Amino acid sequence: MKTRTKLWLVPAVIYAAFTLWYTDFGGPLSEAEIQANVDALRSNGAPEERIASMTRFMREDTGRQLLMINALDLNPDPPDVPGAEPGETGEQLMARYMAHMLPALLRRACHPVLVGDAAFSAIDVVGIDNAEQWQSGAVVRYRSRRTLMDIVIDPTFKGPHHFKIASLTKTIAFPIEPQLNLGDPRLLLALLLVAITALLDAFLLKPARGIED
Repeated sequence: MKTRTKLWLVPAVIYAAFTLWYTDFGGPLSEAEIQANVDALRSNGAPEERIASMTRFMREDTGRQLLMINALDLNPDPPDVPGAEPGETGEQLMARYMAHMLPALLRRACHPVLVGDAAFSAIDVVGIDNAEQWQSGAVVRYRSRRTLMDIVIDPTFKGPHHFKIASLTKTIAFPIEPQLNLGDPRLLLALLLVAITALLDAFLLKPARGIED
């Protein structure tokens, strides 16, 4: 095998492996998967209203990735909750929740995309009460609705979730299916690998071109 072929094969394998892990190729949730998730929600004690909402969410699956848009208003005086020290702040309680949540996200190729503090109160509010003040916002990427449901039905999060509830005065979260995402790691990795490999090709293999080409 030629040196140049070997050089370009390595990033191709790296990119293929990453894409296979990062992308859900399973298509929309099957009826069997939906029913299994409904049964798990019910056994975890989810209210029927939430089960009905999540069932509709699953039935409308397209198999594509999701970005969850989160607006957060942390509680300035949260109550004491089991498993936390008395007097912990909203930030500390949210950190406890994320200590459980973040590893579960990363194992499933899910991760925060954007996190930041509010720079000002809401600029435009229409038809929503008590929506002027938010403390922070975040966008979290989920590989698919299948992956999101894996996290939702995981009973290990039933306990840590109360840290999140106690840490917040109010929150709103809704998913979108991105039509344009210039920060997609698959795109960024492809550009990075091509750039690095092209530079190596140009500088390391330049003397051998006349012989190998």
